Amino acid sequence: MTQKKHPTPPQILDTQVVAQSRLFTVETLDLRFSNGEQRQYERIRGGGRGAVLIVPVTENDELILVREYCAGTNDYQLGFPKGLIDPGESPEQAAVRELKEEVGFGAHSLKALKQVSLAPSYFNAHMHIIAATDLYPERLPGDEPEPLEVVYWPTSQWQQLLAEPDFTEARSVAALLLLVKAS
Repeated sequence: MTQKKHPTPPQILDTQVVAQSRLFTVETLDLRFSNGEQRQYERIRGGGRGAVLIVPVTENDELILVREYCAGTNDYQLGFPKGLIDPGESPEQAAVRELKEEVGFGAHSLKALKQVSLAPSYFNAHMHIIAATDLYPERLPGDEPEPLEVVYWPTSQWQQLLAEPDFTEARSVAALLLLVKAS
């Protein structure tokens, strides 16, 4: 069952940049809704290129994950390889490149699982979740400041992965559940 979408988005009366960094622009929006109500919202604009998160599955039916530093939580998190889509790249090309950079494998077979948005009330970013199989060894230099820890996890033990205290990133959790559903 599909819900009917609201027919008219609010009118943007004014947009002001209130902060800018190398990665993000923070804006205020003055909005008028279809019922006449006016409100000010804030949003973060990314670069607009999108990103990929890859769920690599080996021929031995193991998931390949990485443990890497996350500045937002100031700790190390276990999750799937991911990265921005470079200008001119398709999501599939970015997925293969990121796999090579982060875990040392390419993929002959890719399957789009879903495109998701990240905190759409505040952020315009979207991510393509892609399953990768028929892997082959190939490494490209990455841009990480330290080597990533590569972790192999039996797909059959996906429920135990959900219980891991450092496997908390919502995008990785969603990707795992989408993979299990597609299997």
